[in-house]
Order: sequence, then structure tokens, then C-alpha cells
Amino acid sequence: MPDYTLSEAAPLIRSGDLSPLALTEACLERIDALETRLNTFITLTAEQARAQARQAEAEIKGGHYRGPLHGIPFALKDLYDTAGLRTTGGTTFFAQHIPAQDACLVEILRQAGMVLLGKLNMHEIALGITNENPHYGPCRNPWDTRCITGGSSGGSAAALAAGFCLGSLGSDTGGSIRIPAALCGVVGLKPTSGRCSLRGIFPLSWNLDHAGPMARSVTDAAMLLQLIAGYDAQDPYSVDVPVDDYLNTLQAGVQGWRIALADDAYFHEVDADMWAAVEQAARVFEKLGAQVTHVSIPEFKSYAQANAVLVTSDAAAFHRQRLQENPQGFGADVLRRLQTGAAYTSGDYSLARRTQTLARHKFAQFFEQYDLLLLPATPSPAHQIGGEDADKRAPQLTRFTAPFNLTGLPALSVPAGFSQGLPLGLQIVGGAWQEAAVLRAAYAFEQATGWHLQTPPLLK
Repeated sequence: MPDYTLSEAAPLIRSGDLSPLALTEACLERIDALETRLNTFITLTAEQARAQARQAEAEIKGGHYRGPLHGIPFALKDLYDTAGLRTTGGTTFFAQHIPAQDACLVEILRQAGMVLLGKLNMHEIALGITNENPHYGPCRNPWDTRCITGGSSGGSAAALAAGFCLGSLGSDTGGSIRIPAALCGVVGLKPTSGRCSLRGIFPLSWNLDHAGPMARSVTDAAMLLQLIAGYDAQDPYSVDVPVDDYLNTLQAGVQGWRIALADDAYFHEVDADMWAAVEQAARVFEKLGAQVTHVSIPEFKSYAQANAVLVTSDAAAFHRQRLQENPQGFGADVLRRLQTGAAYTSGDYSLARRTQTLARHKFAQFFEQYDLLLLPATPSPAHQIGGEDADKRAPQLTRFTAPFNLTGLPALSVPAGFSQGLPLGLQIVGGAWQEAAVLRAAYAFEQATGWHLQTPPLLK
């Protein structure tokens, strides 16, 4: 039962064939059995979830069905404010922080009838991509518990892959939705900058943060985006652009589309299995009727480097008082990255912003010629926990994701194969506000391949 996708469970709940309480109990039983091996939660709210599930069940039986998220067990990355429930940001600085009100997107989910199971593990302050959290413990990959989940939304990806919840929200500043989605074999979407409200979300970079859905299928991601996308007049970073009908066009296919495959020396610096999976994905799209063209993007590395300058500089600015008063309160890898950010000059920052402007212009022109861009989500499958420091791994694992935070373009990771039993993710990128096209292509690929149907051995 916990292995239902959101889109499978929702109609059963609506018809009365599936009890929200029974589904919630099944998720809690799975959590009870496996959480000590995975460490996905920072705060588990089992009794509150049961109470919410009972309420949802009563409302639905009484004819007050709120929509497809009503009665669905959900969990949130622990940087989304939740009224009355602590929001730590993965750091001890906020270990006892209890917000007075929900983040905008959490409020939307509550109004939709979500059953909240708790708050999920993450890389400290979202500044990292391994989810080896020194304060709350490392989050472990359900496909191999010796391995990282990716981060910083690692708890979300691991919880979905393990069947602990049917949906989650992550955040993405350099790849923090797409990297863990790729390494844990789930779907993660970073929408266009400004598409989803950031109000009430613990910031990492005011210039680069994105909020977005994580799920076990493309359909589920589309359902969640349909709910959370939209303008928030109280969020200065929100943009008032009409929201498309993501579900209505999901199954329309990619016949006749012009798709670019990133293919030069920079993109070949990957594991052999990863590149083979990307090439195979290109062939799948050709069979689906798209025209695939191999392209070189020589500036791509500079885009990733500029994003790193902005992320760490902005993070150091946000945490400047904590850095001054109690630097040892941060984990070692996060402290090093914050100190690096604090050491950048105004000239360094200005040049990075100039690169951002050039990158946005470059890709605006690029997507006049192509409908989509394909490339790896990560250069390799998940590494083992420990070993090389997390701050040294960051430039490696974000090399293909960070440029799309810099440009603010919609980008999604979808399961695309395996390497030695570990998931691989294909990244699909579109033009600004083209989430519908990205989801449509991802759905076509997903249905043609079926990689998303695989489950970790841990669950068998």
C-alpha cells in the first residue's frame, strides 16, 4: 500500500476504496521498520498524522472531498515553515525554532487535505549535496544504505524511494532537488524561478533558491506542481505568470520536437554507464518522433562556477551573524563553504552576476531553436558515505545542475537506468515557464522505459 503513487492512491481515496487512515498507517509501519536504517526524518509526527488522516476520512465520507491530495501521506524537507512544528533547516542553530505560521506552499498543501508525516532530513542549511548531516546524522540511500542520498533534499528523495510518503517538496539552489532525485531513483522538478512561492522557506541564496515537487512518477510531480504553482503577492521573488494545465497535456508526446543533447568534452566527464544512459535516452526520444541534435555548450563550466560564487556568497551574507558569533556551530564542510563565500570580493560577485546575465541571454536564444535540452543529472551514481569531504564533492555533483539555477530555467530529473544497482537520472531542461513541456517529455520517456517502476531491494 505505501508503494502506491499519488496518482494511483488519489482516485481510490476519493471513491472510498482506500482509507486515508489505512494508507497513513501503512506508511508509518514502513517508517517504523526501516527508518533506523535510512534516517530520513528529523521530526516524525505520527500521532498528528493519524489525527489528520481520520479528519480527512471523515470529510471525504461526508462529501467534502478537497481534491487529489486529500488524505495523502506527505512529508516536507525541514526548511519549510510549519506552524507549531519545529523547522530546523538541518542545523542546531534552529533546533528549537517553532514557526508561528506555515510557509505559503505548506498552507496550500494543508488546505488541499495533506496528511503530514513529518519533517525530513537535509544537508545542513541546504548548503551541500551529500546529506551527511553532522547534527542529525547522515541520510542513507534506500538502494544501498552505504551510499549518500544526494542533497540537500536527501530526506525527501530517500523517503519517496522507500515508500515512506507519497509526495514531498524540496528546494533547489544548485541541484538540491534534482541530484537526490537522480541518486535515489525518483522524480524531482525545479520549476522556473518565481513559479512557486519561497515565502516561509529557509533561504540559502535569495538569487537562486527554487521550490519544487518530488515524487515517484512524472504524473505525481505534475499533480503537485499544478497545486503549488502560482503567484504569491507576499513573496517579492514570485512572478505573476499564468499557470499552464500540466496534466491536460502530459500524454501528448514529443512527435516533431527539436531536442538538443549536450555533447562535448565537459559532458563526457561522467561514468561510462551514465553517458550510455543519456545516449540511450536520446535514442528513446528519436523513437518517440523527436529530432535529436548533438550540441556543444562551451560556456557551461563557467556557468556552474558562477552559481557556486553566488550560492556561497549569499549564504555567508544570510548567516553572517552566526558566522561571527559561533562559527563552530556549523558542521565542518558547511563552515568551509561559508568562509569561502565570505571571502569573495565584490568584484567576484559582480563578475558572477555578469555571467548570470550572459547565461540567461544565451539560453533564451538556445530555446528559440530547441524545445528541450537533455544532459545527465549527475556525473555518476551515488558515492559511499564518508571519504571525500562534502564541500569537495559539491562542484562534481552540481556540474550539470547548477547552471539552471543561475538561469532560473525549469529542469527535471527522471529515472534513466542503473549502474551497479544504483539509480541514474536524466535531466530534461526547457525554456522559461515551459514546465508543461518538460513534464510532457519526461512522461513520454518514463512510459517508454519504465525505470521508475523499479524498487529498492530493501523493500523486497
